[in-house]
Amino acid sequence: MPKRLDIELIAPSGYAEDRAACHRGIERLQAAGHRVHGTEVVDRVMLRFAGTDAERAADINRLVDPGKPLPDLVMAICGGYGAISLLDRLDFDGLAARFVDDSCVLVGHGDFTAIQCALYARSGIGSLHGPMLVQDFGAGYLRENTWRHFWQTATSPRTEMSWVCGDDQRDLLVEGTLWGGNLSALCSLAGTPYLPSIPGGILYVEEIGEQAWRIERLLFELKLAGVLDNQRAILVGGLGGQRVSEYDNGYDIEHALQRFGRSSGLPILRGLAFGHGPDKWTLPFGAPAMLSVVGGAATLTASGYRHSGALAGGPPAPA
Repeated sequence: MPKRLDIELIAPSGYAEDRAACHRGIERLQAAGHRVHGTEVVDRVMLRFAGTDAERAADINRLVDPGKPLPDLVMAICGGYGAISLLDRLDFDGLAARFVDDSCVLVGHGDFTAIQCALYARSGIGSLHGPMLVQDFGAGYLRENTWRHFWQTATSPRTEMSWVCGDDQRDLLVEGTLWGGNLSALCSLAGTPYLPSIPGGILYVEEIGEQAWRIERLLFELKLAGVLDNQRAILVGGLGGQRVSEYDNGYDIEHALQRFGRSSGLPILRGLAFGHGPDKWTLPFGAPAMLSVVGGAATLTASGYRHSGALAGGPPAPA
């Protein structure tokens, strides 16, 4: 009998504008046999946020309570903005003590990057950069590959993903700690105690709605802040929403990445779908990983990360 999970919803950032998607996502998770808790967070609204700072921080700090069993999964409902204002309110020592011997897994992407970085930097807690309730599980059309890879990664100690990164990508074999997330969120933590120092890392970045020059500037911000020192490769996910203006004179995201690649000297790989966008792989933040490229075909494997135990291959994807 496949294991069914207890899933706790949290809302650390923006409020869920699409309530129909919320309910659709909850129903899909329940139809797969999972128990979904914390559904009241989908109805909280305060300005552009899913509640006050105190309410949103309390969603996470409640995990410290020894009188309440930890869920198998803690899932952010959506991104937006607001997670950074919670960081000074989180009980990192309590979370570290509570999670040390437990398999509870946190998952999200976008603005949730700030929480993931802070948890790793201050509590040593790894997490999953993966799908969320509204955009993914509640989408009008559920992407089967996204669903299946998430459950496989969330419930086993090893995951693998392969993609085509182009014939112009030189062959490569590197090992390091897999980490990263939304580019703007990462840059917002530079110079703070909430951005982890990860020598020998394999950094993944993604963004949505930022122009090519802005992407290049954010990457240079990480470089000049020393964040990229001793990184071994950068994986670039979706960078949707760019517009090329007349003033750009043809300058686009390809030029931005080429210019930055020459300056940084780091291998920059594209083609892996994660973060914003309808299709996404699930990446274990903080996991030991190996990245190989042979003939333009890339493979990323990660293992030894926090997971929720065997799920017998994961539930089938609902319609």
